[in-house]
Amino acid sequence: MSFASKVLNQVRNPSGWLGRQNLKSMNRRHSKLTDWGLEHVSINDYARILDIGCGGGRTISKLAAIATRGKVYGVDHSETSVDTSKKYNRLWIQTGRVEIKQGSVSHLPFQDQMFDLATAVENHFYWPDLPSDMREVLRVLKPGGALIVIAEVYKGGKFDRQVQKFAEMMKRMDYSYANLDVDEHRELFLNAGFIDVQVTEEYDNGWICTLGKRPSV
Repeated sequence: MSFASKVLNQVRNPSGWLGRQNLKSMNRRHSKLTDWGLEHVSINDYARILDIGCGGGRTISKLAAIATRGKVYGVDHSETSVDTSKKYNRLWIQTGRVEIKQGSVSHLPFQDQMFDLATAVENHFYWPDLPSDMREVLRVLKPGGALIVIAEVYKGGKFDRQVQKFAEMMKRMDYSYANLDVDEHRELFLNAGFIDVQVTEEYDNGWICTLGKRPSV
């Protein structure tokens, strides 16, 4: 594996010392983005929430602080991410308010209709089979439950030129990378079976979030 390939792989699958440093950086860099995105979804005190691709664990901590009588679950395919997230949330875990597992978004290790809300911050680009994986997320949501996908870049956004170059590099390395524009985000949710889909841009920052619900019936 070339040096460039190793660096790109750390973005999608953090591992080892370099992966831990990357996760710490993600916790810091994505904090304001996450706060902005979560403003677009209602979270009640008793919510049961799943954070997909939990990375360094900061989003889990934010969610646990909001759902004060609920429970937050995290899942990530990277062993390093799971370990880092557990350490970051060790106090929440000790109180039984947080649980973190290793697993893939393609085969979530949770029962049907378990969650009121699922979140994915800055990682849906790398899902192995995005259309199918969206349906897998739909499976674990309760009727009326919501998925919010939050990202700091998107096709047609403020940083489109840089994103296109990154997408091309990922393609050359045979890594999956879904670079979607606003309409494609909406279609992704609708095609997976979500309703009431809302896409919000914060163009000056290059941010986007997409929110959709599982039908109640």
